Parts: sequence; C-alpha cells; structure tokens
Amino acid sequence: MGVKAKKALKTKLKKVAAASQAAEKKEAAAAADYLPLEGGKGRKIPEGKQAVGSTAKATVLYIGRIPHGFYESEMEAYFSQFGKVKRLRVVRNRKTGKSKHYGFLEFEDPEVSAIVADCMHNYLLFEHLLQVHLIPQEQVHPKLWRGYFKYRPVDRVKIQRRRQNKERTLDEHKKMVQKILKQSKKRQRSIEAAGLDYVCPEIVGEVLQAPKKIKFAED
Repeated sequence: MGVKAKKALKTKLKKVAAASQAAEKKEAAAAADYLPLEGGKGRKIPEGKQAVGSTAKATVLYIGRIPHGFYESEMEAYFSQFGKVKRLRVVRNRKTGKSKHYGFLEFEDPEVSAIVADCMHNYLLFEHLLQVHLIPQEQVHPKLWRGYFKYRPVDRVKIQRRRQNKERTLDEHKKMVQKILKQSKKRQRSIEAAGLDYVCPEIVGEVLQAPKKIKFAED
C-alpha cells in the first residue's frame, strides 16, 4: 500500500469515527430528560416511587436555599424544561426587595411536580444544595399567591434627586442651614481630635445664599 493510499485510509477512518461520535451524542441528547444548569450531558430522570396519598395531586413545590442571582426569570427559564410553570414566587423583603432565599413553584401537571421534586432535591447549584419538597394540597396556604408582587429595583438616585430639589419654605431652609453648620463643626472637632492641623473651609457664605426654590410660609 502506497503513502497516498495510507493517508486516504486514515482520513476515511477519522471521518467514520467523527460521524459515530456525533451520532452517539445526538442519541444521548435525545434520550436525556433534562439538561443541567451548569452544562454538560443531559440527565435521565431517576425512577422513584410513585406518589401516593395527598402528594399524588400536589402541584406546588417549596424551594429552599435559593442562591443569589437565581431569581424569578432564571428559575422560570430553567424549570420550564420540565413542564409548563403556572406560578412562581420568590419570597422577598417588602421593604428592601432582597430575596429571603426560598420560594414556591407551581406546575400545571402534578406528575411534573413530583419529577422535579425527585430530580432537583439536594441539587448543587452555585455552592447551594437546593431543598425541593412537594407541598400537599391541604397544606397550601390560601393566601400563598395573594399579594404577590414582582420586584422592581428602587431608584434611589431618583428619590434623592427629588428630595434635594423639592421646594422649601423659609423655615425649612433655615433648618437645612443649621444642620449643615452642625455637621461642619462636628467634622472640625473630629479632625482636631485626630491631631491634624487642618481647618475646614467656610461654607456659611454659600449656604446662607437663598436658593431659587423657596416658598414663604403663608401667614
């Protein structure tokens, strides 16, 4: 066999091997039931015991130890591969909007809920072991989904701008000036206590100048 024939044979064998590997990957992907969040090969749903009793028709899941960054949109996008998500709620602090790292998820099909509980319980996600449990129908609180709100980030810059630019009466302006002077004296005392030879610049001439937005209190 000549050199050209050997090269042609090697090329043909490489093509056959590549085609077989691609076919195996395609079959594995088709046989997989769901894809892990961190990537990699698809996984099969473990064969567990069939749900009995009150959990047989349960559709609501409790999800605990939710990591930072895995919120409503991310959870809905990920869990949608199991089935249609009916409702989803990440419990948040009503004052700050921060996640409390647990939430509730509801599927339309109770079989899907049972499968998710089996697959995702103790699933390692961003160094957190997810805690996923089925909630029996009789234990679902009637107000679980009531008052649910989607978190909207607080625009603190807008709030501060509105507070700074609001119209003030003459009395309010005097109080603001007194507060600034008090803070300046406190700052100067802290500098002297630290043993630093520094004098804060005078700001009285600047703050005493009446701003444009002053409303005189009505008599």
